Amino acid sequence: MNRTLEHILPRVQKPARYTGGEYNAVVKDRAQVDVRYALCFPDTYEIGMSNLGIRILYGVMNEMEGVWCERVFAPWGDMEGEMRRAGIPLYGLESGDAIADFDLIGFSLGYEMAYSNVLNMLDLSGIPLRSEERGALAPIVVAGGTCAFNPEPLAPFVDLFLLGEGEDVSVELIQLYRRAREECWDKEEFLRSAAGIPGIYVPSLYTVRYHEDGTVAAVTPQEGVPAAVAKRIVQDFDKSYFPVKTIVPSTEIVHDRVMLELFRGCIRGCRFCQAGYAYRPVRARSPRRLVEQGIEACRDSGYQEMTLSSLSTSDYRALEPLCDGLLEWCEPNRVSLSLPSLRADNFSLGLMERVQHVRKSGLTFAPEAGTQRLRDVINKNVTEEEILRSCRTAFSGGWSSVKLYFMLGLPTETDEDVLGIASLAEKVYQAWKQTTPNPKRGVSITVSTACFVPKPHTAFQWEAQVSMEEYQRRVKLLREHMKGRSIRYNWHDAQTSRLEAVFSRGDRRLAAVLEEAWRQGAKFDAWNEYFDYDRWMAAFTACGLDPDFYAGRTRAREEVFPWSVTSTGVSAAFLWRERERAYKAEITPDCRVQCTGCGADKLYLGGKCDAEA
Repeated sequence: MNRTLEHILPRVQKPARYTGGEYNAVVKDRAQVDVRYALCFPDTYEIGMSNLGIRILYGVMNEMEGVWCERVFAPWGDMEGEMRRAGIPLYGLESGDAIADFDLIGFSLGYEMAYSNVLNMLDLSGIPLRSEERGALAPIVVAGGTCAFNPEPLAPFVDLFLLGEGEDVSVELIQLYRRAREECWDKEEFLRSAAGIPGIYVPSLYTVRYHEDGTVAAVTPQEGVPAAVAKRIVQDFDKSYFPVKTIVPSTEIVHDRVMLELFRGCIRGCRFCQAGYAYRPVRARSPRRLVEQGIEACRDSGYQEMTLSSLSTSDYRALEPLCDGLLEWCEPNRVSLSLPSLRADNFSLGLMERVQHVRKSGLTFAPEAGTQRLRDVINKNVTEEEILRSCRTAFSGGWSSVKLYFMLGLPTETDEDVLGIASLAEKVYQAWKQTTPNPKRGVSITVSTACFVPKPHTAFQWEAQVSMEEYQRRVKLLREHMKGRSIRYNWHDAQTSRLEAVFSRGDRRLAAVLEEAWRQGAKFDAWNEYFDYDRWMAAFTACGLDPDFYAGRTRAREEVFPWSVTSTGVSAAFLWRERERAYKAEITPDCRVQCTGCGADKLYLGGKCDAEA
């Protein structure tokens, strides 16, 4: 650590965020390294270190000979101020070296409200913001993650995007970069070659034209560049990399435990869920492999907690045998096992008692909508009776806390659907009264709502988001009908949801808004301490763009989307058909009951996803 950094760390909150040196962090000999990669997460250390994808990519790249991947997180405002005053550029945690001197700088994009931090981190590194201003081969700015499925708002700032799962395509990109430097390619030659790697989108090689009304007229690739870029997936997930030697943070993080990833993809087909479509097809790890990985990771790290992670953990076919195999080792070694993701239609009291027999933590269910009609619209495939039966089962087993998550503003939602949320919460309370063995303990029922955000590559990508005023009216309506001291109601604010919808569905003209807002001080927009809605509205005005054009407008079937070049493998025809079924409140069976023909299985070399196996 340099002396200047030592001098400023005592003046900032949580200095352990910025020191590195954690157990299992990878430090390499610079003389033996020919490619350096800065793996950047545009949020705090505590959030980024809780991200399993960051840990996986960190391990994959550091296993490559001659490659050194280092972690970089967004410094909190106090640390950023000290760094700028002292002239300290953004640096890699492992070496302390300025990332402007690295070869590749990769950002993980999981949330649109982190976009301003991407610009802030580039600026703090001393790197020009826009791709066209960076003429040299190094550094190349890369981005991936769920948000990359609509890369356009960040297109002028990022040299290339990695679509889908990054384990394989990151290795191929590094190998190409190494060749480019050895053969003295220029940046343009490298980017054109990178565009030939499946899963890589190079925005500078595409021209976007607009109609007079502002909608996209066409996205035209240069000659020799693919017209569509399909995501990459890990073909053999059972043999894919898992970070058993995981970094143990020196300070508390959000998810400070071993995370076992059971499978990727989801069988359910909820029409609002971008992740459920984007990570198809379903691919699972074997129970034997998971038991080995979980035990090895706990032994190496010393963690006393293990969580089973996936989009819908309780849909893992061999969940009970897996838990039995893990508990055989966990119980005598005093390691707790948790299941964070549950569905009300397959809740198992026996399973939960086994994994939480020491401490009964709260249970979380996500009905998403308050009435059966609206749950059928979104294809949630769960009934009110299944929700209540699961709650009764849990209460009879000694649980006294349940959280229920919903969305407001879903397509076709009426006031009756809104009030259905209050009605369902009351029915859960009555279920507790009827079944609890110990009523003196009381019960805690927490209802949370968020504003629906229509996302690209979903059945609702054509929909408009309700206005902020309408969302707030529905919140007020629900709040007035939420009764009982045992029922608590929380709701997400409308302003960040509005901006999330704008940037999730926006085109590359929004880059000007993003840069203007950043220059006026925007950063950490996911945090109340920094978020300023008026600043963003001023940026839209300055750039002559209307946020309602992006968030508040229903789109025609034939409209060309800004994200039309990127593909999740799920066909547009399938998504439109799902939208039509939504408006008829018709459910589509999950993938295990019947293959829906979405098209994602065509990306799988086996030709058949694990949901069908």
